[in-house]
Amino acid sequence: MPALLTPEQITESLKALPNWSRHGNEIQREFKLKDFATALDFVNKVGEKAEAADHHPDILIHGWNKVRITLSTHSAGGITDSDIKLAHTVDSLGY
Repeated sequence: MPALLTPEQITESLKALPNWSRHGNEIQREFKLKDFATALDFVNKVGEKAEAADHHPDILIHGWNKVRITLSTHSAGGITDSDIKLAHTVDSLGY
């Protein structure tokens, strides 16, 4: 099981992820996309990357063009390096 990051490690990691924020034992980012079709495309790409990493975020499509990605390592009970890595991967998709 991955080790939980300390609050200091989380704060330091989020400096390189300026669009992500901490919410308790999770990190989260909100995306506003062009339209519903783009939101679906984005969700599918995130899903492919998450499956490849064997680390699965909570994904919420809301409104008609907004997607919220929430990352936490449920088995560890909080934020781990796996969450930070997947956040960087999601950001690299360019949405």
